[in-house]
Amino acid sequence: MDGTYTSSPRTANYIGGRWIGEPDTMPAINPATGDVIAQLPKSSRDTAALAVAAAKAAAPGWAATPVFKRAEMCVAIGAAIDVARDHIARILSAEQGKVFSEAYGEVSKAADGFRLAAELVKQMGGQTLPTEDPTKLVMTIRQPRGVYGVITPWNFPVNIPVEYLAPGIATGNAIVWVPAPSTSLVACALMEVIEKAGLPAGVINLVIGEGATAGDAIVIHPDVAAIGFTGSAATGKRIAERGAGKPLLLELGGNGPVVVFEDADLDAAAAAAAGGAFFNAGQVCAATGRVLAHHSIVDSLCEKLTAHAAEHVLGDPSHQGTTMGPLNNAKVAAKVKEHVDDAIASGAKVLYGGKQRSDLGSDLFFEPTVIRDVTREMRINREETFGPVVPVIAFQDEAEALDLALDSEYGLSVGVFTGDITRGIEMARAIPAGIVNVNGGSTYWEIHLPFGGGTGTKSGIGRLGGMHTMEAMTELKMITVTIDRKGA
Repeated sequence: MDGTYTSSPRTANYIGGRWIGEPDTMPAINPATGDVIAQLPKSSRDTAALAVAAAKAAAPGWAATPVFKRAEMCVAIGAAIDVARDHIARILSAEQGKVFSEAYGEVSKAADGFRLAAELVKQMGGQTLPTEDPTKLVMTIRQPRGVYGVITPWNFPVNIPVEYLAPGIATGNAIVWVPAPSTSLVACALMEVIEKAGLPAGVINLVIGEGATAGDAIVIHPDVAAIGFTGSAATGKRIAERGAGKPLLLELGGNGPVVVFEDADLDAAAAAAAGGAFFNAGQVCAATGRVLAHHSIVDSLCEKLTAHAAEHVLGDPSHQGTTMGPLNNAKVAAKVKEHVDDAIASGAKVLYGGKQRSDLGSDLFFEPTVIRDVTREMRINREETFGPVVPVIAFQDEAEALDLALDSEYGLSVGVFTGDITRGIEMARAIPAGIVNVNGGSTYWEIHLPFGGGTGTKSGIGRLGGMHTMEAMTELKMITVTIDRKGA
């Protein structure tokens, strides 16, 4: 760890290259212990407006900065994150609740995200297009949108912001970033590292506060050209309404099924489904929301899922040997409990876990859980649970499996396990999700690949990942040149 970083980062907004406090504050809380670990700004709409003004002032100069210079800046930020990786990961683990190994991996991936943006921006180009008119030369170029508002969640509070920040600054935008209130301390830590890497003032502006105040002020501000948001479907809908007319990049919720047919590799299916449910305590938008299993293999699959659940050690993520930490906040913990209790009351059977564990230091711990005999009417099937729960639903045949998979308002990510590759591809084509992984879990993704919700679902608009984000954060402009020289 670089000795220039202390255990506690600056706890202020970062606007126009300056760290600025706020009269009102809110606590940063360790979800494993309930301890207050810092006091953070609770920013007003006026503060959000200052950040927009700073971004607007910085935008022309940054847009005019040569592409290769912007790429060099992204490489420098990635290197700075590498140096501070241990420092950021420890703050991330303490504030979000994930175990240190998961936090460390997330920070590493964030550094990679800046390096990826640096490479991709040097490859972005336009086209020359044929025309009917022989006197016209037509070309397209990509330009930054201007001031980009970015609002990010608490489940991956380092890497998800980078999915917007890195492509955004690589393509020449200036950004106003509002992180989730419950993980804003690690946002300060990341912003400190970005500042030390030498990013010009005003190119990224950090505003800490509640979504309904600071976030909304950014969304509706007339000088904010476009919005990027990752979070719940309900909040995404509200942002789409409030930011109507602006380009939107929305990565929203999911309740992705993992479909397991009778000819599947059950060991691989169980490992993928359990991993997708228990990683980050199930707080993943592409998590295993439900397992749809052929009736002939339900018993065997449930045994394997239960074995995976039993391997986990629930506890304080700072303790050696812990493999699963607490849920991040009381709202998500209450929802997980409600979903499990509803399933039990409606006839489902808990095979493992199923309870909150307030004896471990706070009320936010929930046991890794496997539930069978789930039916389609239960809330745990119909809604996004966002916790460490594997609900198992039996189906009789392929038609019922597809019907269950289609019977959802969500369409983010799906896993299909089968020995029949033709059936796997047919299922992938039929399910209106943004991602279908055949013989892979619902959580498989790499940062350069397209990630987003299917059209007509509640899972979002557009695609994050690699060049897809770069294109979403730029404006396609057509330029025509008249080349007729008859009068020369």
